Order: sequence, then structure tokens, then C-alpha cells
Amino acid sequence: MAEKPTHKRTVAREAGPKGRKEVPVRGGRLDAATQRRAIEVETSGSPARLTHAAHKLKESAKSQRVLVVPQRDFPKAREAMRRAGVSGTVKNLTGTRSSHVRPSKPTTRTSAARKK
Repeated sequence: MAEKPTHKRTVAREAGPKGRKEVPVRGGRLDAATQRRAIEVETSGSPARLTHAAHKLKESAKSQRVLVVPQRDFPKAREAMRRAGVSGTVKNLTGTRSSHVRPSKPTTRTSAARKK
């Protein structure tokens, strides 16, 4: 299926003049990458697609990872990155809002739980 104009425009803007588009990584291709940043644009809002995008970001060796989604999909995108164990940034399509995400910590058993 062909990319929508919104997707193409966002990828071009995020890649910038020196960035590359369609960068291969294990598990697929990143939409864009610069020297330090890996960028994935996901406009569908599907939880499965957001999870797949987060896993592609995790596979990249870049220090900064950015998932770009429509504003309405912010909560789903944050949760997908958290569950995938990816630390990075979620941005909206226009770049006016962003949110940093830390991966979820593994739960530890408390002393009360160990006594049972």
C-alpha cells in the first residue's frame, strides 16, 4: 500500500537534510534515521502496529528513539513503548508536543508477598 502524503511529509521533515529514509534494521525498516536518532512514524493508531514500531526502534543502535503519532494516539503509543521496553520520545505529527517514555521496570516482590 502506498504511503499517505502526511506520512511522507513527516518522514522527510524528521529525517532532515542529512538524514536517511527507509533504514534497514532487524525486524523491518525504520522510516528515518540521522546520526544519533531513529525515527518511526505510525499513523494508523493500531496497538499492534504501534508495538511493532516500538520494537523496530528498540532494534536500532541509535541513542535517541522517536515514535511520531497523531495526537489522539499518544496514550497508546506511550504504552506500546513502555511494554516493548523502549526508552524514547513520543511526538505528534506536527512536532508541537512530545513526551518522554521510560521503559517499565520489572516488578519485584515485596517482603509481605514473600512471606506467603
